[in-house]
Amino acid sequence: MDQVLKIRLKETVHVDQDRLGALYAELGEAAAEDVVCRAMEELALRLSHCSRLHSAANYDELRKCSRSLIAIAEQIGMHVLARVSADVINAIDATDGPAIAATLARLIRTGEQSLTAIWDLQDITI
Repeated sequence: MDQVLKIRLKETVHVDQDRLGALYAELGEAAAEDVVCRAMEELALRLSHCSRLHSAANYDELRKCSRSLIAIAEQIGMHVLARVSADVINAIDATDGPAIAATLARLIRTGEQSLTAIWDLQDITI
């Protein structure tokens, strides 16, 4: 009974390259780079803010923050991140404390890995 199972959680993320390509085609390279960089910065800030809101048990603001993540993530092709943000909102709406904590933890992991994926993608295309 002294054995402890350690689960290593790794989210599978995918950046929609078609969405990014459309953004670049629509706005041009410089403007699209600006949009993507701003979106990445906003995502990082909002993910951190979501964590603080959860610690403060401010679920109304956590819901708003999670909702804002959906729009930003969709804009730059982070569909998994948008879906997990919606899962956080659903847990908040269900007033399910353990589900809120679990989905928020998943949101943070997914967000970090999505940001890394898009950063790596930019390194390849530059």
